[in-house]
Amino acid sequence: MSRLSAWRQWLAAARTRPGAYVAVAATLLGAYALFGTGMVAYTHAVTQGRIAANEREQLMRAIGTVLPANVYDNDPLRDTRRLYAPKWLGADTAQVVYRARRGGRPAAAVFSVVAPDGYGGPIHLLVCVAADGRVLGVRVVSHQETPGLGDAIDSAHSNWVGGFAGRRLGDPPLKRWKVKRDGGVFDQFTGATISPRAVVGAVRRCLQYFRAHREAVFASAAGQRSVQEENNDE
Repeated sequence: MSRLSAWRQWLAAARTRPGAYVAVAATLLGAYALFGTGMVAYTHAVTQGRIAANEREQLMRAIGTVLPANVYDNDPLRDTRRLYAPKWLGADTAQVVYRARRGGRPAAAVFSVVAPDGYGGPIHLLVCVAADGRVLGVRVVSHQETPGLGDAIDSAHSNWVGGFAGRRLGDPPLKRWKVKRDGGVFDQFTGATISPRAVVGAVRRCLQYFRAHREAVFASAAGQRSVQEENNDE
């Protein structure tokens, strides 16, 4: 007799005993529920892993636009800390800084910076500063500026942000870290001054923060939060 035939006979017999039949039905339902729950958990775990891997890849790609690969040999995504400095980094929450090192020595830091005074709202940036205070790169990662005007801050529309590379505090002098319309050295756009003005100000404040807190930025343990709101006006 096959196992299937035996199972059918057993089930038919169980139907004549209501208590036994209910017990069998409950057991089967429990097994199905347990199997379904396990499958959902497994699918969630696999999906979450893929999502995390994709997010990591996208973040590393964004960081790679401002951080040259030849300046570091560590993993900046693992060497991070959170900085709470609303006056200098522009956000009311702690922002992540990604630290690049070469041979264990500080090479550069990639700051998550917010320019809160954009024309269409906050402008989110990545600002990479070399250990010696030079700007290695700036990228706008999100904004709501006017298409065809203020959106030229975005590298997808122009190379305007490329003009920060190699600059530092003192080059130009601090008082000239402005758009030309305000007496500075950075270009504004025809019909749009607010957007570039906001970005220039955000980059300048980030450099001021870095100059005042360079040792702390690189010295703290990965993941440690810093609260630093000293007055760094110069």
